[in-house]
Amino acid sequence: MPGGAGDAVTLTRTRINELLGAHGIEPHRGLGQNFVADPNTVRRIARLAGVGPGDQVVEIGPGLGSLTLALSDTGARIVAVEADTRLLAVLAEVVDGRDVTVVSADALEVDWKPVLASAPIWKLVANLPYNVAATIVLHLLDEVPAIDSMLVMVQREVGERLAAGPGSKVYGIPSVKLSYWATASVVSRVPASVFIPQPRVESVLVSVQRRPEPATSADPVRLFSLVRTAFGQRRKMLRRSLASVVDAATFAAAGIDPSQRPEELDVVAWGRLADAVDASGAPTL
Repeated sequence: MPGGAGDAVTLTRTRINELLGAHGIEPHRGLGQNFVADPNTVRRIARLAGVGPGDQVVEIGPGLGSLTLALSDTGARIVAVEADTRLLAVLAEVVDGRDVTVVSADALEVDWKPVLASAPIWKLVANLPYNVAATIVLHLLDEVPAIDSMLVMVQREVGERLAAGPGSKVYGIPSVKLSYWATASVVSRVPASVFIPQPRVESVLVSVQRRPEPATSADPVRLFSLVRTAFGQRRKMLRRSLASVVDAATFAAAGIDPSQRPEELDVVAWGRLADAVDASGAPTL
């Protein structure tokens, strides 16, 4: 039986290959599986996440348990949510004797309320499956208020898009959606060499801190309807992309220059525009 927190047990590249071989498991490309095989990297993730004794941590996609062990070593309690049933026996073996609860579920389908019922505030720390990483982050911000902060490893382009601010070439719908609920920043890069198998993309760690309240009190349905429509024609000025619902008087009421393009507006400005459209009585797009 492995030791408890503080024993600094981690999975090396050799041990990961042994576990995969012993259980006849091949990483599933369709599930975006790339297992972290570097003890220093998982310890650094746990440190950057600020996880410690008494913390309640959610890990999505724990895989073989490399990061799970590093998080457990801090003294935190872990709930690890794994969608791939092939990995459950290995994961149970790796975390045996620790304060780790393994939940067999898809993170986008699980009923989070009973899973997180034991504490009011949770941290998410995860090496997310790259094919659904942005979807998971935004879904949790929308639907799971108990998750107060996140440190997630994602594909570099995805991380930069999530954390982007107005004026950036990669600022778009995910950026606005995230900034409605939270603030985010890219805090570190992770080399491809620490993974099994080695991905063809660069990876980053993104820190996400939920706001006490959304960034604007505007109706989110109206706000994101406008955002989706405008970014659907992001090269056009707002007066053109939103012509069917926003007239010159409404732009003026919101204090928005209609010659601007969507990537120039922060979430607060989008909120002002949504409020002005509501006041004008225009239909929702």
